[in-house]
Amino acid sequence: MISRSRAPLAAVLLFVAAPMAAQANYDTVKVQTIPAGPGVYMLLGAGGNIGLSVGDDFAFLVDDQYAPLSQKILAAVTAVTSKPIRFLVNTHWHGDHSGGNENMNSAGVIIVAHDNVRTRMSSEQFIAAFNSKVDPSPKGALPVVTFSQSVAFHSGGETIHVVHVPPAHTDGDALVHFVRGNTIHMGDNFFNGRYPFVDLSSGGSFEGMINAVNAAMPYVNDSTKVIPGHGPLAGKSELVAYRDVLTKIRDRVAALIKAGKTKEQVIAATPSAEWDATWGTGFMNPGAFLGIVYDSMKKR
Repeated sequence: MISRSRAPLAAVLLFVAAPMAAQANYDTVKVQTIPAGPGVYMLLGAGGNIGLSVGDDFAFLVDDQYAPLSQKILAAVTAVTSKPIRFLVNTHWHGDHSGGNENMNSAGVIIVAHDNVRTRMSSEQFIAAFNSKVDPSPKGALPVVTFSQSVAFHSGGETIHVVHVPPAHTDGDALVHFVRGNTIHMGDNFFNGRYPFVDLSSGGSFEGMINAVNAAMPYVNDSTKVIPGHGPLAGKSELVAYRDVLTKIRDRVAALIKAGKTKEQVIAATPSAEWDATWGTGFMNPGAFLGIVYDSMKKR
């Protein structure tokens, strides 16, 4: 059984090929602050990338990584602004994005997420891709404000739109758009420069991952900064390249499925071969990735 509030084992199981996430000693992790758009930052530590917006009235966080890193994350925010963190949005339920919730709640931060995030965090979950069970989160880690489609936050001159997308990485994904900051946080619907993980056990869909990027495009222009769930800070060109790679792989796998190929035969056909040397060196190796793509597309 894996507890979301105790990070190391969950980190290894959820992100076995990501060196930072696999660290059991969080004392060695340094939280880096990277400027994005005006008043918006990306925080790097271990786990999913964090978004920070500093408005005229309060600070606003997107995701919070693992519980052992909470004090370092709070210190990184304090180094940027003296304004209190009032709200935190979880882009989805996975522990590398919500593991610090209980600590943030204790610090007076209001946790917000899609309805399905609270539902999944409230009960035992099973991630089939890793044959792992995840314990229910403690009450103090659960989102206290949930939404079904969208919610907006206003802090002086900044407006923050949080929009649910249909099943993609999971069934509870949210995109977070900072209007004045011209920045969007994609959650795990965007793994920059690497193959993404689609959690089919949590209602995810590979086709939905592509659709999620398309849903983000109206918020993106040539100057927009894009915060991925994993990988370096990006812009429009990287997001479009990611969508195009996923689309080509989808079409190739669909053709193989139509031809009657089994999962093993699809993986052996290497329809992702031209990107494997770069995109396949992250969390998802090519074979595991193609297996998930196949399973997702067979469900359609």
